[in-house]
Amino acid sequence: MPRDLRGFLKLLDERGQLRRITVPVDPNLEIAEIANRMLAAGGPALLFENVKGSPSPVAVNLLGTVERTCWAMNMEAPEELEALGRKLSMLQQPKPPKKISQAIEFGKVLFDVLRAKPDIDLFPACHQVVKRGEEVNLNEIPMIRPYPDDAGHVVTLGLVITKDCETKIPNVGVYRLQRQSNNTMTVQWLSVRGGARHLRKAAERGQKLEVAIALGADPLLLMAAATPIPVDLSEWLFAGLYGGSGVHLTKCKTLDLEVPANCEMILEGTIDPSETAIDGPFGDHMGYYGPAAPGPLLRVHAVTHRKDPIYLTTFSGRPPKEEAMMAIALNRIYTPILRTQVPEITDFFLPMEGLSYKAAIISIDKAYPGQARRAALAFWSALPQFTYTKFVIVVDKSINIRDPRQVMWAVCSKVDPDRDVFILPENPLDSLDFATEKAGLGSRMGIDATDKIYPEIDREWGKVLESDPEVAATVDRRWAEYGLADINLMEVDANLFGYDIRR
Repeated sequence: MPRDLRGFLKLLDERGQLRRITVPVDPNLEIAEIANRMLAAGGPALLFENVKGSPSPVAVNLLGTVERTCWAMNMEAPEELEALGRKLSMLQQPKPPKKISQAIEFGKVLFDVLRAKPDIDLFPACHQVVKRGEEVNLNEIPMIRPYPDDAGHVVTLGLVITKDCETKIPNVGVYRLQRQSNNTMTVQWLSVRGGARHLRKAAERGQKLEVAIALGADPLLLMAAATPIPVDLSEWLFAGLYGGSGVHLTKCKTLDLEVPANCEMILEGTIDPSETAIDGPFGDHMGYYGPAAPGPLLRVHAVTHRKDPIYLTTFSGRPPKEEAMMAIALNRIYTPILRTQVPEITDFFLPMEGLSYKAAIISIDKAYPGQARRAALAFWSALPQFTYTKFVIVVDKSINIRDPRQVMWAVCSKVDPDRDVFILPENPLDSLDFATEKAGLGSRMGIDATDKIYPEIDREWGKVLESDPEVAATVDRRWAEYGLADINLMEVDANLFGYDIRR
């Protein structure tokens, strides 16, 4: 049975993680306000079945918890994602096996790659209804407007599919698009993204860029498209590796592009590199409204969709948001890949409160002076998405990097700002980061919060305070005898300090 959005909604429903809203709701501000409160509460996914101005229901908050994000990737727990990361790391930097067991393991990975190869569906569900030319009306799609000062209604979870006009290699990305008219949209993408590169190449050749947008795709495809890992594999193959079987694709009606056969809707159009329109302002992941700026103008000339299509959406903003939950899951996948690139790193964490990529905490098995700085510099260049990470805190492997108390203790007890903080000026950064003096250009900070060894320091380091192990074991054994069995120490920590380090 092919995977699709409807199948995932059915799974959520069966597991008590879907709430259907049958009363009329407005896609202008109201849906986002409801969904935002549900996200903050860690609540279920929502399916709005009575949306004003549109016959299509709207699904939101599907990936609003790490647990549901794992389900979307055919997994039950975040720990399983690291196994997937190890698989991808083997593909990224394959090494000659030294043991029979290693050869067998690598052979299994290659078999998974073959099994993940996409296939073509000649009678796709997304072509049940076909509209061309004057029949196209983007106003029929219940695009939401999340914030009161947003310039218009947006597509946020569409798979934007383009192709390199020279190599013919496709790119699949998740970019925000603003509806400009009944048949035009602007697209907002960073200059380093694949779609932007394809547009520059098309402009050099004096050609229009073909663009297809897949709406209501299987959430697994969204996760694959949001994984910018430098492996010479397509996003479709990534998705096949994630899901354990090949993605079903189909040819567009009017473009030389392939799209997911089982998605809810396809928009087909072209971008003339000389055409732009004002895009924004919109609420963005930094927690502010991004500025209005010219964006490439997409002219949509064909729309195909299932009968009674479902519209899948989300919105950006200050965490927690769905994108933050997706980032936490991807963090687990990156970890084995990062260890392959920077072997001294034992673990790393991108806190949601750090906007999921602006601050990184990495732990190392420190063996020589200056190693923390080396690890931070290597981190910034390990994967493309770490280019925009502003702060890197390096701690020893004994520190639980997911416990903010331990991290802050390491920073405050082991860091001398003059010696252990280093600044790298004039680096490319996210243009939506208003903290930088120049848009798209700013500095990075590394913080060495590891134990210092000679010649990093001349004085003897103090001995860390620890409980007597025999007394600690005795207290563990007698805890119930003290009459304290009903007190869960982890719960006390969560309630007392306002966070739960188990997440």
